[in-house]
Amino acid sequence: MDDPRLASMAPDELKSAMRVLGYRTQNDLAQAIGVSRSAVSLWLEGKVGVPRPVAMLLRMLIAAQRRSF
Repeated sequence: MDDPRLASMAPDELKSAMRVLGYRTQNDLAQAIGVSRSAVSLWLEGKVGVPRPVAMLLRMLIAAQRRSF
């Protein structure tokens, strides 16, 4: 079975990731990862899939935030 961390990301998971990581607006996330605000908007609306590298990056950031050092 494929590793779920390598999968794309549904709009609901993206919204949740934004909340967890403290990105309040589409523009905040867009600037942080180097894409346009309209790309983030399309992902959140489910019109375009979140690219796998972006999904992986966000999941890694969440995992790193949750780790205790």
